[in-house]
Amino acid sequence: MISQRAKSIDTSGIRRVFNLGAKLKDPINLSIGQPDFDAWPPLREAAKRAIDSQKSGYTVTQGIEPLRERLRTKYQLAAGTGEFDRDVFITCGVSGALTLAYMAMCDPGDEILIPDPFFCIYRDVLSLINAVPAYYDCYPDFHLKIDQIERAITPKTKAILVNSPSNPTGISLTQAELDAVVELAKARDLWLIYDEIYDIFNYDGPHAQLGSDYEKTLIINGFSKSFGVPGWRLGYAVGPNILLQEMMKIQQYTFVCAPSISQYAALDGFDIDFSEKVAEYRRKRDFIFEQLSQKFEVEKPSGAFYIFPKAPGDSAAKFVERCIEKNLLVIPAGGVFSQRDTHFRISFAAPMEKLEQGVEVLNSLAG
Repeated sequence: MISQRAKSIDTSGIRRVFNLGAKLKDPINLSIGQPDFDAWPPLREAAKRAIDSQKSGYTVTQGIEPLRERLRTKYQLAAGTGEFDRDVFITCGVSGALTLAYMAMCDPGDEILIPDPFFCIYRDVLSLINAVPAYYDCYPDFHLKIDQIERAITPKTKAILVNSPSNPTGISLTQAELDAVVELAKARDLWLIYDEIYDIFNYDGPHAQLGSDYEKTLIINGFSKSFGVPGWRLGYAVGPNILLQEMMKIQQYTFVCAPSISQYAALDGFDIDFSEKVAEYRRKRDFIFEQLSQKFEVEKPSGAFYIFPKAPGDSAAKFVERCIEKNLLVIPAGGVFSQRDTHFRISFAAPMEKLEQGVEVLNSLAG
């Protein structure tokens, strides 16, 4: 009655916690990966103007030209018509961009190499299209290790995926680490997918930039985190025309186009100064790391708004159950973010009051 495709994945562990949080009375919710600030005022006003200007119809599949032009400027692109000339394509969030990329790249049985720990969609969308997630190990410090990636490559490997700053670990790649994985992909003639949705949230150094030296690279990014609009579902892909054209063709029959109001509103977001918000998140990072490192084995996150401590005891899932009993929502890694049930993810995109309550609960449970 129900397809094996649908049965091949479980309900997102993140969504399960999200739904649980909606049922609890005033939980300490440090589980969900979305900013704790609303859409910036210029964006809200731009969205209202777009509605009042009757911008509610379909846009062209590839996205409105003014938005694509702003993104070409950001990535210093001179769009051309050749197969490997790079361009920009507007998608329904980064999740939409990744789904389209997987569908354009993979035949059944093909493999994509993803990091462990990983964001759950990296794995589960592959199952939906009958492709295969393969893993390269980033434990214990969550940085890329080229030897681990190289050992994981097989004749079925189509692409290597990297994410910086990382969800769920908060670790940022150095430029040298990113350059090394680009060279490996080039040497093995593989696609490289670079998810940089948290690019503005780097606290200790510059964001590692993916250059255009290697043709088979795809950047996926979006506006959800920096603009405070995760529900507006607006992302984009930057890559060679030979890939983007196939992704656009698939979007015509799936997502159709990214939300029109979101596209027009985003035009007013490029001149926003994010520095104050990034500084606020850096302070929250410093606070939660300082507090948790007294009781937990934990790496200091250098980006995004996550921290990924090792759970005491033999099971992160069991530890998280104890947290929930104390009205604290965090997410165990096992089955959600990792093949290991050793760590759990905390989002510090929350009011300071909630962070203070959360670390008090966590440290009391750690003993």
